Amino acid sequence: MQKKRDQFLALIAGRSAIMGILNVTPDSFSDGGRFQAHDAAVAHAQKLAAEGADIIDVGAESTRPGHVPVPVAEELARLKPMLADIVQATPLPVSIDTSKAAVARAAIADGVAVINDVWGLQRDPEMADAVAEGGAAAVIMHNREDVDPARDILSDMRRFFDHSLALAEKAGIPRAHLILDPGIGFGKTKDQNVTALRDLDHFKDYGLPLLVGVSRKSLFAPILGAGVDERLIGTIATNIIAATRGASIFRVHDVAEHVAAFKVFDAIARTPGAP
Repeated sequence: MQKKRDQFLALIAGRSAIMGILNVTPDSFSDGGRFQAHDAAVAHAQKLAAEGADIIDVGAESTRPGHVPVPVAEELARLKPMLADIVQATPLPVSIDTSKAAVARAAIADGVAVINDVWGLQRDPEMADAVAEGGAAAVIMHNREDVDPARDILSDMRRFFDHSLALAEKAGIPRAHLILDPGIGFGKTKDQNVTALRDLDHFKDYGLPLLVGVSRKSLFAPILGAGVDERLIGTIATNIIAATRGASIFRVHDVAEHVAAFKVFDAIARTPGAP
């Protein structure tokens, strides 16, 4: 696990990385119910790897707007039959999308290298310790219970990240193992989502990798008038813009298309002497 963790962290220092989404849920907004069965989940992990993903992000609880929270026991029951096999199915590192320390500990025991917490180590008081004890890397995502159009979202994100980073330091998680995520679509208005994306470079002074997850999200609906399955071009365009603002990890459903797009981006934007 630690070898895969370190390989992934080294990779994102040099080029854009594609995180392929594998939801083993019945109710995720885009692909809910498609990969709940063991064989379907393992096959999709292999497909994502074949398409060029750099890491596979497995989720057993939907976090879409209006989702029904899943108890720890149910989340573990969804993962137990398949997670170890998903980890073994490809040479790629695997991350787990969870905010529960018990799930994180079980996933690390199965070989997961990264904990992707949509509550930034703040929802479960044991999460930071679970990450530290297991030696995993962690994605700290900004989130809020409420949406307030009057909120200065950039200042709020900075306060949130500062608190999460303090929790990580107290638990003993090395700073080099941490990744920040602006949490697009979580606790924000449409305009605040746009601000968070447009001003991503506001957070570059943390010196940490930035992950962006906008794949097929509803923020594209008013811009494109497009349904969930018609948002690929908008997703790629947004991710390329995010890359110019400093993002280096992109959580997506459509791996092959993003791999191609970022091969071009990295060849041009990351060449020596590029601005």
